[in-house]
Amino acid sequence: ESNKTIETTKVNNAPVASDAPPVVVTFVDFDAALKGLASASFADKQAALEAMGTFNHPALEPILTALNDGLLYADDKKQFISQGKADEDNYHDVLTEQKTVKTAGFKKITINNGMRQWLKTYIAEHALISKDPVKRAQAMQQFMSQADDEKLVAQVQGVIGQEKDETVRQLMAVFLAKYDLSKGDAAAQAKAIGVLSNTADLNNKAVLEQFSKITTNTGLRKAAQEATKNIERKVAWAQWAETLSFGLSLGSVLVLAAIGLSITFGVMGVINMAHGELMMIGAYCAYVIQQAFPQYMGASILIAIPVAFVVSGLVGVLIERLVVRHLYGRPLETLLATFGVSLILQQTVRSIFSPLNRMVQTPEWMSGSWQILPTLALTWNRVYIIGFSLLCFGFMWLMMNKTRLGLEVRAVAQNRDMAKAMGISSHRVDMLTFALGSGIAGVAGVALSQLTNVGPNLGQSFIVDSFMVVVVGGVGNLWGTLVAGMTLGIFNKLFEPWVGAVLAKILMLVFIIMFIQKYPRGLFPQKGRAAGDE
Repeated sequence: ESNKTIETTKVNNAPVASDAPPVVVTFVDFDAALKGLASASFADKQAALEAMGTFNHPALEPILTALNDGLLYADDKKQFISQGKADEDNYHDVLTEQKTVKTAGFKKITINNGMRQWLKTYIAEHALISKDPVKRAQAMQQFMSQADDEKLVAQVQGVIGQEKDETVRQLMAVFLAKYDLSKGDAAAQAKAIGVLSNTADLNNKAVLEQFSKITTNTGLRKAAQEATKNIERKVAWAQWAETLSFGLSLGSVLVLAAIGLSITFGVMGVINMAHGELMMIGAYCAYVIQQAFPQYMGASILIAIPVAFVVSGLVGVLIERLVVRHLYGRPLETLLATFGVSLILQQTVRSIFSPLNRMVQTPEWMSGSWQILPTLALTWNRVYIIGFSLLCFGFMWLMMNKTRLGLEVRAVAQNRDMAKAMGISSHRVDMLTFALGSGIAGVAGVALSQLTNVGPNLGQSFIVDSFMVVVVGGVGNLWGTLVAGMTLGIFNKLFEPWVGAVLAKILMLVFIIMFIQKYPRGLFPQKGRAAGDE
């Protein structure tokens, strides 16, 4: 007997013979079940976890979510704390919600794959009765691959009648349609085909294709094949819409980059090759603000906008006072001089921040995407940039058409000598115009910091495109800048899927050359004395 090995199992931490009758671990209340999670046995943890699900405790959902995310800890006294996702030093008691400090005695509660799957299913199932429609939609997205689970089907059938959110209701209808297509009768299958046909989801297309191959009903097969073609058309339209959105976002960036250049080039006749570096300065302002005030990460971009406008505007004033004002009337010399200024600014930034690229974090309210269709999603940062570019355009239009400065700028642009005779200081107007254009360039840099890394060469990527927008739209015309920027952005994104990014850029240059040959003054040419007409 001493040499005989006896297999044992562990029940309530007590070894018993494997041939003994199984003992069911029971927990009298929620606290006891919670403490069971600290057991060294995964079997005991699983039992505790399932027992917790039977208690209607207000702390159940946050505890299970923290456990699933690997953020639940316990000490020797079975005190449980949860770590906040956004802040590594944010800990609180899971039962009292009081803040606490993590000590060396706290150990992370580990789970195995079985517990992880149970948590995933439990959280998703209970999300269907959540008051938050986003959670309900996420749960339905997770269920889509489990349309053969009759338990889930029954649960969805029980709540779809009370669902008020249209998006969640559609997801539930698609889920039930998948189930009916696989296990329903002919009438239910025909109805399911109609439901899936109205979606724009490639997964539903694959389900219908598979059904059309295995069904023996000729009518249902034809209906499924027609539904497949309908989904293909919807997906194609969604892809076109996505391409259009990418084009609009690129066009918005071009408008932001060119709108300040359009004013300085149109009013002063200055070819400012340092315009891209003024955008770079604005992007670095966003980076500095985030580094200086990490506690205000959510508002950092909003704070950086006026800071970038002021800093870039002041740099623009220095460039105009020290360099440009001595070269008025000599555009080629301003081109060379401002190109030298751009090199100086690049090297200055390299000396201060190093040549390495810097990353500006995206605030939480700009993160994520707007899911319009299963195959169409727009990232929120691009949506905000499109809106922001329109706001900047509106600001510049009001500035140029509804303020005294705008009136003086237009007067100087039309006839500098006559404006001087009317008492307008052309030197003051030139300085303020250059400052305004430079400030808008800095604001554009803040927007660009959300799309790309910030580095000394950031401005060089957009200076040529900015001049193209100004020339195509018409020198000094804000509406021309808006139309040209959006048009060039959309055309560029339309060409890319067919010919690639590099060849698309070449085709755009060829198109612009041909356009200038036909319309040398752009889409919205200046008229009268401003254009040199008699």
